[in-house]
Amino acid sequence: MKKILAVSGGIDSVVMLHMFRNDPDVIVAHFDHGIRPNSSDDCDFVEKIAKSYNRPFFARHAKLGEDCPEDTARRARYDFLTKLAKEQNGQIYTAHHRDDLIESVAINLIRGTGWRGLAPLNNPSIVRPLLDMTKKDIYRYAAEHNLRFRQDQSNSDDSYLRNRIRFALRDVPDAQKEKLANLAMAQRRLAVEVDDILNSLNLNSNYPRSLFSQDDQVSIEILRFCLIQNDVQLTRPQLARALEAIRTFAQGKKYSLDKNHFLKINRYYFGVTTEIC
Repeated sequence: MKKILAVSGGIDSVVMLHMFRNDPDVIVAHFDHGIRPNSSDDCDFVEKIAKSYNRPFFARHAKLGEDCPEDTARRARYDFLTKLAKEQNGQIYTAHHRDDLIESVAINLIRGTGWRGLAPLNNPSIVRPLLDMTKKDIYRYAAEHNLRFRQDQSNSDDSYLRNRIRFALRDVPDAQKEKLANLAMAQRRLAVEVDDILNSLNLNSNYPRSLFSQDDQVSIEILRFCLIQNDVQLTRPQLARALEAIRTFAQGKKYSLDKNHFLKINRYYFGVTTEIC
């Protein structure tokens, strides 16, 4: 399968491309947002690097304008990458690193997030080979290999939330940032495990009790999914108590989820009902 490397010309993606420079499956992809007046210079720069490594190069030029929101620019970029990956039978590679992961967790915490917000950058269709590297590691690598790269002026624009978070995190001790990174990686593993289980199931109105005999965190998230199917949303403590009922109640018992919904426990299955009796 081809590797579609998203290369902006900044230090992160230039380092990623250098790491894969000898891989014959690599395709270099660049999206010119057209947000900055000189953005076409970045495209020319990336194309020259791709040619120096003898790698195929694909680019798209847009005219999103200086006032383009971050989310709009991101969606446009990924639309381009996704289409190219489909055309080339490839997989998208991005240069997100450990600091990006920490920033994303911090942003989601500020916005108010559920547990999946603590597991950012976990799209299984996108490979992120630099997640174990910090920004310092990336600068060190670039210096050791004498790599040239472009400076994105928008990285110093404090009108972007991510930039404000990045500036604030500079004063946070490395040990605290590492805790955020470890939390994110643990939640990423949980998300993958939960999604793998849910994708393998053909769940309907009856749910097998045996499904909830595994790890508590995984079981709670699967239960959350099952209850949402029945228009029931519970807090984590409420889910933990419902899980205990599923595991221990005898056949024929009921457990109250809220004033309108109940778990009806059978020997091997349980269902969600609105019947009181």
